[in-house]
Amino acid sequence: MSYSSTRGASNLTTAEGQGTVRVAIVGTGFGQKVHIPGFKDHPRTEVVAVYHRDIDKAEAIAKTNDIPFAVNTIEDIAKMENLEAVSISTPPFLHYEMAKPILAAGKHLLLEKPTTLSASEAKELYQIATDKNVVTAMDFEFRFVPAWQRLKELLEQGYCGTLRLIKVDWLVASRADANRAWNWYAQKDKGGGALGAIGSHSFDYIPWLFGPVGRLCGHLSTAVAQRPDPAAGGQLKPVDADDTGMLMLQLRDGTPVQITLSSATYGGRGHWVEVYGDRGTLILGSDNLKDYVHGFKLWGAPAGEELTELEIPSRLAFEKTYPDGRIAPFIRTIDNWVRGIDAAKASAPSLLDGVYSQLLMDSTHESHATGRFVEIPTIEAFMAGG
Repeated sequence: MSYSSTRGASNLTTAEGQGTVRVAIVGTGFGQKVHIPGFKDHPRTEVVAVYHRDIDKAEAIAKTNDIPFAVNTIEDIAKMENLEAVSISTPPFLHYEMAKPILAAGKHLLLEKPTTLSASEAKELYQIATDKNVVTAMDFEFRFVPAWQRLKELLEQGYCGTLRLIKVDWLVASRADANRAWNWYAQKDKGGGALGAIGSHSFDYIPWLFGPVGRLCGHLSTAVAQRPDPAAGGQLKPVDADDTGMLMLQLRDGTPVQITLSSATYGGRGHWVEVYGDRGTLILGSDNLKDYVHGFKLWGAPAGEELTELEIPSRLAFEKTYPDGRIAPFIRTIDNWVRGIDAAKASAPSLLDGVYSQLLMDSTHESHATGRFVEIPTIEAFMAGG
Protein backbone atom coordinates (compact mmCIF):
# COMPACT_ATOMS: atom_id res chain seq x y z
CA MET A 1 0.00 0.00 0.00
CA SER A 2 1.46 3.33 -1.01
CA TYR A 3 1.98 6.17 1.44
CA SER A 4 1.62 9.91 0.89
CA SER A 5 0.42 13.04 2.61
CA THR A 6 -2.76 14.87 1.64
CA ARG A 7 -0.97 18.08 0.71
CA GLY A 8 -3.11 18.92 -2.30
CA ALA A 9 -4.94 15.57 -2.25
CA SER A 10 -8.57 14.87 -1.34
CA ASN A 11 -9.27 11.48 -2.89
CA LEU A 12 -8.52 7.99 -1.58
CA THR A 13 -7.94 4.92 -3.69
CA THR A 14 -10.61 2.23 -3.50
CA ALA A 15 -10.03 -0.09 -0.55
CA GLU A 16 -9.48 -3.77 -1.14
CA GLY A 17 -12.31 -6.15 -0.35
CA GLN A 18 -16.06 -5.72 -0.73
CA GLY A 19 -17.79 -4.35 2.36
CA THR A 20 -14.67 -2.72 3.79
CA VAL A 21 -15.27 0.39 5.91
CA ARG A 22 -12.49 2.91 5.30
CA VAL A 23 -11.58 4.84 8.44
CA ALA A 24 -9.50 7.91 9.29
CA ILE A 25 -7.86 8.15 12.72
CA VAL A 26 -7.97 11.52 14.47
CA GLY A 27 -5.91 11.47 17.66
CA THR A 28 -2.56 9.75 17.92
CA GLY A 29 -1.98 9.17 21.65
CA PHE A 30 -4.67 6.67 22.63
CA GLY A 31 -5.20 6.38 18.88
CA GLN A 32 -1.80 4.78 18.31
CA LYS A 33 -2.06 2.54 21.36
CA VAL A 34 -5.60 1.24 20.84
CA HIS A 35 -7.47 2.62 17.83
CA ILE A 36 -4.96 1.90 15.08
CA PRO A 37 -4.22 -1.70 16.17
CA GLY A 38 -7.92 -2.30 16.79
CA PHE A 39 -9.00 -1.15 13.36
CA LYS A 40 -6.13 -3.01 11.71
CA ASP A 41 -7.21 -6.27 13.36
CA HIS A 42 -10.90 -5.91 12.55
CA PRO A 43 -11.68 -7.80 9.33
CA ARG A 44 -14.08 -5.18 7.96
CA THR A 45 -12.12 -1.97 8.51
CA GLU A 46 -9.12 -0.35 6.83
CA VAL A 47 -7.22 2.63 8.19
CA VAL A 48 -6.59 4.89 5.21
CA ALA A 49 -5.69 8.22 6.83
CA VAL A 50 -4.28 9.60 10.07
CA TYR A 51 -4.50 13.15 11.42
CA HIS A 52 -2.01 15.14 13.46
CA ARG A 53 -1.86 18.93 13.56
CA ASP A 54 1.87 18.67 12.75
CA ILE A 55 2.07 17.26 9.23
CA ASP A 56 5.58 15.90 9.79
CA LYS A 57 4.36 13.90 12.79
CA ALA A 58 1.30 12.79 10.85
CA GLU A 59 3.52 11.52 8.05
CA ALA A 60 5.82 9.71 10.48
CA ILE A 61 2.87 7.97 12.16
CA ALA A 62 1.37 7.06 8.79
CA LYS A 63 4.68 5.59 7.59
CA THR A 64 5.20 3.60 10.82
CA ASN A 65 1.70 2.12 10.64
CA ASP A 66 1.51 1.65 6.85
CA ILE A 67 -1.34 4.15 6.50
CA PRO A 68 -1.56 5.67 2.99
CA PHE A 69 -2.53 9.25 3.85
CA ALA A 70 -1.37 11.76 6.47
CA VAL A 71 -3.32 14.97 7.08
CA ASN A 72 -3.02 17.98 9.35
CA THR A 73 -6.48 19.56 9.10
CA ILE A 74 -9.93 18.22 9.92
CA GLU A 75 -11.18 19.87 6.73
CA ASP A 76 -8.95 17.51 4.72
CA ILE A 77 -10.55 14.56 6.50
CA ALA A 78 -14.07 15.89 5.95
CA LYS A 79 -13.66 16.33 2.19
CA MET A 80 -11.96 13.00 1.49
CA GLU A 81 -13.83 10.89 -1.01
CA ASN A 82 -14.16 7.13 -0.54
CA LEU A 83 -13.81 7.61 3.20
CA GLU A 84 -16.85 6.36 5.11
CA ALA A 85 -15.91 6.78 8.75
CA VAL A 86 -13.76 8.64 11.27
CA SER A 87 -12.54 7.71 14.73
CA ILE A 88 -11.76 10.57 17.13
CA SER A 89 -9.62 9.97 20.22
CA THR A 90 -8.23 13.45 20.88
CA PRO A 91 -8.53 15.18 24.29
CA PRO A 92 -12.17 16.04 25.10
CA PHE A 93 -11.91 19.79 24.56
CA LEU A 94 -11.32 19.09 20.87
CA HIS A 95 -14.20 16.63 20.32
CA TYR A 96 -16.99 19.10 19.55
CA GLU A 97 -15.15 21.23 16.98
CA MET A 98 -13.59 18.20 15.32
CA ALA A 99 -16.74 16.08 15.20
CA LYS A 100 -18.98 18.81 13.74
CA PRO A 101 -17.42 18.99 10.27
CA ILE A 102 -16.96 15.22 10.17
CA LEU A 103 -20.66 14.63 10.83
CA ALA A 104 -21.71 17.47 8.54
CA ALA A 105 -19.75 15.77 5.75
CA GLY A 106 -21.89 12.66 6.24
CA LYS A 107 -19.18 10.45 7.68
CA HIS A 108 -19.87 7.87 10.37
CA LEU A 109 -18.25 8.66 13.72
CA LEU A 110 -16.70 6.69 16.55
CA LEU A 111 -15.94 9.00 19.47
CA GLU A 112 -13.89 8.51 22.61
CA LYS A 113 -15.28 9.48 25.99
CA PRO A 114 -15.94 11.89 27.62
CA THR A 115 -18.22 12.98 24.81
CA THR A 116 -17.67 16.76 24.82
CA LEU A 117 -17.33 19.58 27.35
CA SER A 118 -21.09 19.86 27.90
CA ALA A 119 -24.32 18.00 27.29
CA SER A 120 -25.52 20.82 25.02
CA GLU A 121 -22.49 20.27 22.75
CA ALA A 122 -23.10 16.52 22.75
CA LYS A 123 -26.77 17.07 21.95
CA GLU A 124 -25.88 19.26 18.97
CA LEU A 125 -23.54 16.59 17.59
CA TYR A 126 -26.30 14.00 17.96
CA GLN A 127 -28.72 16.23 16.07
CA ILE A 128 -26.24 16.72 13.22
CA ALA A 129 -25.67 12.96 13.05
CA THR A 130 -29.43 12.38 12.93
CA ASP A 131 -29.92 14.97 10.19
CA LYS A 132 -27.14 13.45 8.12
CA ASN A 133 -28.26 9.82 8.72
CA VAL A 134 -24.82 8.78 9.89
CA VAL A 135 -24.09 6.04 12.42
CA THR A 136 -22.29 6.97 15.62
CA ALA A 137 -20.62 4.98 18.38
CA MET A 138 -19.03 5.77 21.75
CA ASP A 139 -16.08 3.80 23.07
CA PHE A 140 -17.73 2.70 26.32
CA GLU A 141 -15.79 -0.54 26.19
CA PHE A 142 -16.92 -2.09 29.49
CA ARG A 143 -20.12 -3.13 27.73
CA PHE A 144 -17.99 -5.54 25.69
CA VAL A 145 -15.86 -7.11 28.44
CA PRO A 146 -16.93 -10.76 29.09
CA ALA A 147 -17.30 -10.49 32.89
CA TRP A 148 -19.40 -7.34 32.49
CA GLN A 149 -21.57 -9.01 29.88
CA ARG A 150 -22.17 -11.92 32.24
CA LEU A 151 -23.11 -9.51 35.03
CA LYS A 152 -25.64 -7.94 32.67
CA GLU A 153 -27.13 -11.36 31.84
CA LEU A 154 -27.48 -12.38 35.49
CA LEU A 155 -29.12 -9.09 36.41
CA GLU A 156 -31.62 -9.51 33.58
CA GLN A 157 -32.33 -13.05 34.83
CA GLY A 158 -33.20 -11.66 38.27
CA TYR A 159 -30.23 -13.11 40.15
CA CYS A 160 -30.30 -10.28 42.70
CA GLY A 161 -34.05 -9.76 42.70
CA THR A 162 -35.23 -6.31 43.75
CA LEU A 163 -32.14 -4.15 44.12
CA ARG A 164 -31.39 -2.64 47.52
CA LEU A 165 -27.99 -1.00 47.01
CA ILE A 166 -25.41 -0.52 44.26
CA LYS A 167 -21.87 0.43 45.24
CA VAL A 168 -19.06 1.42 42.86
CA ASP A 169 -15.43 1.90 43.88
CA TRP A 170 -12.92 2.91 41.23
CA LEU A 171 -9.65 3.75 42.98
CA VAL A 172 -6.43 3.89 40.97
CA ALA A 173 -3.04 5.60 41.17
CA SER A 174 -2.69 6.98 37.63
CA ARG A 175 -2.48 10.59 38.95
CA ALA A 176 -1.20 9.90 42.46
CA ASP A 177 2.37 10.99 41.67
CA ALA A 178 2.55 14.78 42.07
CA ASN A 179 5.50 14.82 39.66
CA ARG A 180 3.35 13.64 36.77
CA ALA A 181 3.36 16.40 34.18
CA TRP A 182 0.83 19.21 33.99
CA ASN A 183 -1.20 19.07 30.76
CA TRP A 184 -4.80 19.30 29.56
CA TYR A 185 -5.83 16.58 32.04
CA ALA A 186 -5.03 19.01 34.88
CA GLN A 187 -7.40 21.64 33.49
CA LYS A 188 -11.13 21.62 34.17
CA ASP A 189 -11.98 23.76 31.13
CA LYS A 190 -10.16 21.27 28.88
CA GLY A 191 -12.26 18.36 30.11
CA GLY A 192 -9.57 16.99 32.40
CA GLY A 193 -10.09 15.15 35.66
CA ALA A 194 -11.15 11.80 37.03
CA LEU A 195 -14.84 12.46 36.49
CA GLY A 196 -14.30 12.71 32.74
CA ALA A 197 -11.68 9.97 32.52
CA ILE A 198 -13.42 7.28 34.54
CA GLY A 199 -16.68 8.74 35.80
CA SER A 200 -17.92 9.01 32.22
CA HIS A 201 -17.66 5.21 32.01
CA SER A 202 -19.63 4.78 35.25
CA PHE A 203 -22.27 7.15 33.92
CA ASP A 204 -22.64 4.86 30.91
CA TYR A 205 -22.68 1.46 32.59
CA ILE A 206 -24.98 2.41 35.47
CA PRO A 207 -27.98 3.10 33.18
CA TRP A 208 -26.95 0.17 30.96
CA LEU A 209 -26.91 -2.27 33.86
CA PHE A 210 -29.47 -0.82 36.26
CA GLY A 211 -31.62 1.83 34.59
CA PRO A 212 -31.84 5.62 34.34
CA VAL A 213 -30.85 8.03 37.10
CA GLY A 214 -33.50 10.11 38.86
CA ARG A 215 -31.26 12.48 40.81
CA LEU A 216 -27.69 12.78 42.02
CA CYS A 217 -25.44 14.61 44.43
CA GLY A 218 -21.69 14.91 43.90
CA HIS A 219 -18.61 16.32 45.58
CA LEU A 220 -15.36 16.71 43.63
CA SER A 221 -11.92 17.43 45.02
CA THR A 222 -8.31 17.83 43.91
CA ALA A 223 -5.66 16.15 46.06
CA VAL A 224 -2.69 17.15 43.86
CA ALA A 225 -3.05 20.91 43.49
CA GLN A 226 0.10 21.60 41.44
CA ARG A 227 2.06 19.78 38.77
CA PRO A 228 5.28 20.57 36.87
CA ASP A 229 4.91 21.85 33.32
CA PRO A 230 7.71 20.47 31.11
CA ALA A 231 7.03 23.19 28.54
CA ALA A 232 7.82 25.81 31.21
CA GLY A 233 11.02 24.25 32.51
CA GLY A 234 9.24 22.24 35.17
CA GLN A 235 7.50 25.25 36.69
CA LEU A 236 4.63 24.24 38.95
CA LYS A 237 1.22 25.10 37.56
CA PRO A 238 -2.15 24.93 39.32
CA VAL A 239 -4.46 21.95 38.87
CA ASP A 240 -8.17 22.74 38.93
CA ALA A 241 -9.46 19.45 37.50
CA ASP A 242 -10.74 16.90 40.00
CA ASP A 243 -8.85 13.73 40.85
CA THR A 244 -11.40 12.41 43.37
CA GLY A 245 -15.19 12.29 43.44
CA MET A 246 -17.87 11.07 45.83
CA LEU A 247 -21.36 10.68 44.41
CA MET A 248 -24.77 9.61 45.59
CA LEU A 249 -27.36 8.65 42.99
CA GLN A 250 -30.94 7.55 43.16
CA LEU A 251 -32.20 5.60 40.17
CA ARG A 252 -35.65 6.31 38.81
CA ASP A 253 -36.88 3.12 40.45
CA GLY A 254 -35.60 4.38 43.81
CA THR A 255 -32.46 2.22 44.09
CA PRO A 256 -29.61 4.03 45.91
CA VAL A 257 -26.16 4.11 44.28
CA GLN A 258 -22.88 5.10 45.92
CA ILE A 259 -19.85 5.90 43.74
CA THR A 260 -16.31 6.68 44.87
CA LEU A 261 -13.81 7.62 42.15
CA SER A 262 -10.16 8.56 42.47
CA SER A 263 -7.09 8.61 40.26
CA ALA A 264 -4.88 9.69 43.18
CA THR A 265 -4.96 6.62 45.45
CA TYR A 266 -1.70 4.72 45.89
CA GLY A 267 -2.53 1.05 46.30
CA GLY A 268 -6.18 1.67 45.45
CA ARG A 269 -8.41 -1.40 45.30
CA GLY A 270 -9.07 -1.04 41.57
CA HIS A 271 -12.51 -1.13 39.98
CA TRP A 272 -15.43 -2.82 41.75
CA VAL A 273 -19.19 -2.91 41.30
CA GLU A 274 -21.26 -4.42 44.12
CA VAL A 275 -24.94 -5.20 43.65
CA TYR A 276 -27.15 -6.13 46.62
CA GLY A 277 -30.73 -7.32 46.25
CA ASP A 278 -33.40 -9.23 48.14
CA ARG A 279 -32.56 -12.49 46.30
CA GLY A 280 -28.80 -12.28 46.18
CA THR A 281 -25.55 -10.41 45.66
CA LEU A 282 -23.25 -9.97 42.66
CA ILE A 283 -19.76 -8.48 42.88
CA LEU A 284 -17.67 -7.64 39.82
CA GLY A 285 -14.14 -6.45 40.30
CA SER A 286 -10.51 -6.18 39.31
CA ASP A 287 -7.52 -5.11 41.39
CA ASN A 288 -5.31 -4.79 38.30
CA LEU A 289 -3.98 -1.22 38.52
CA LYS A 290 -1.85 -1.47 35.38
CA ASP A 291 -4.60 -2.42 32.93
CA TYR A 292 -8.18 -1.36 33.56
CA VAL A 293 -9.70 -4.12 31.38
CA HIS A 294 -7.66 -7.20 32.22
CA GLY A 295 -8.44 -9.05 35.43
CA PHE A 296 -12.18 -8.74 36.01
CA LYS A 297 -13.83 -11.57 37.91
CA LEU A 298 -17.41 -12.08 39.04
CA TRP A 299 -18.69 -13.44 42.33
CA GLY A 300 -22.24 -14.26 43.34
CA ALA A 301 -24.21 -15.38 46.37
CA PRO A 302 -27.89 -16.26 46.54
CA ALA A 303 -29.51 -14.78 49.66
CA GLY A 304 -27.99 -16.26 52.83
CA GLU A 305 -25.15 -18.09 51.06
CA GLU A 306 -21.41 -17.46 50.80
CA LEU A 307 -19.92 -15.61 47.84
CA THR A 308 -18.35 -17.88 45.24
CA GLU A 309 -16.60 -17.04 42.00
CA LEU A 310 -18.85 -17.48 38.98
CA GLU A 311 -17.66 -18.92 35.70
CA ILE A 312 -17.75 -16.65 32.66
CA PRO A 313 -19.21 -18.69 29.75
CA SER A 314 -16.80 -19.37 26.91
CA ARG A 315 -19.34 -17.96 24.44
CA LEU A 316 -18.59 -14.51 25.91
CA ALA A 317 -14.80 -14.84 25.71
CA PHE A 318 -12.75 -12.58 23.50
CA GLU A 319 -11.83 -14.12 20.16
CA LYS A 320 -8.30 -12.83 20.74
CA THR A 321 -6.57 -11.11 23.64
CA TYR A 322 -3.76 -8.56 23.61
CA PRO A 323 -1.09 -7.39 26.06
CA ASP A 324 -3.04 -4.12 26.21
CA GLY A 325 -6.43 -5.19 27.55
CA ARG A 326 -8.22 -2.25 25.96
CA ILE A 327 -7.76 -3.49 22.40
CA ALA A 328 -10.03 -6.57 22.54
CA PRO A 329 -13.15 -4.74 23.80
CA PHE A 330 -12.38 -1.88 21.43
CA ILE A 331 -12.51 -4.31 18.51
CA ARG A 332 -15.95 -5.38 19.74
CA THR A 333 -16.90 -1.69 19.84
CA ILE A 334 -15.78 -1.42 16.22
CA ASP A 335 -17.77 -4.52 15.31
CA ASN A 336 -20.91 -3.11 16.91
CA TRP A 337 -20.38 0.14 14.99
CA VAL A 338 -19.78 -1.62 11.65
CA ARG A 339 -22.94 -3.67 12.10
CA GLY A 340 -24.78 -0.42 12.70
CA ILE A 341 -23.32 1.04 9.53
CA ASP A 342 -24.49 -2.06 7.63
CA ALA A 343 -28.01 -1.64 9.05
CA ALA A 344 -27.96 2.18 8.72
CA LYS A 345 -28.93 2.41 12.39
CA ALA A 346 -26.79 3.00 15.46
CA SER A 347 -26.96 0.62 18.38
CA ALA A 348 -25.82 1.28 21.92
CA PRO A 349 -23.40 2.62 22.93
CA SER A 350 -24.08 5.39 20.44
CA LEU A 351 -23.73 9.15 20.61
CA LEU A 352 -27.10 9.26 22.36
CA ASP A 353 -25.55 7.29 25.23
CA GLY A 354 -22.70 9.78 25.15
CA VAL A 355 -25.19 12.62 25.57
CA TYR A 356 -26.64 10.94 28.66
CA SER A 357 -23.23 10.28 30.21
CA GLN A 358 -22.31 13.92 29.62
CA LEU A 359 -25.61 15.08 31.13
CA LEU A 360 -24.79 13.18 34.32
CA MET A 361 -21.30 14.69 34.35
CA ASP A 362 -22.72 18.20 33.94
CA SER A 363 -25.19 17.51 36.74
CA THR A 364 -22.35 16.37 39.00
CA HIS A 365 -20.53 19.65 38.46
CA GLU A 366 -23.76 21.53 39.15
CA SER A 367 -24.33 19.57 42.35
CA HIS A 368 -20.76 20.20 43.49
CA ALA A 369 -21.18 23.93 42.89
CA THR A 370 -24.54 24.18 44.68
CA GLY A 371 -24.14 21.50 47.35
CA ARG A 372 -27.55 20.11 46.43
CA PHE A 373 -29.14 17.14 44.72
CA VAL A 374 -29.82 17.70 41.01
CA GLU A 375 -32.89 16.22 39.35
CA ILE A 376 -32.05 14.37 36.13
CA PRO A 377 -34.49 14.57 33.23
CA THR A 378 -35.14 11.54 31.07
CA ILE A 379 -32.98 11.46 27.97
CA GLU A 380 -36.14 11.91 25.89
CA ALA A 381 -37.07 15.07 27.79
CA PHE A 382 -33.55 16.45 27.57
CA MET A 383 -33.33 15.85 23.82
CA ALA A 384 -36.76 17.40 23.26
CA GLY A 385 -35.94 20.48 25.35
CA GLY A 386 -34.77 23.78 23.94
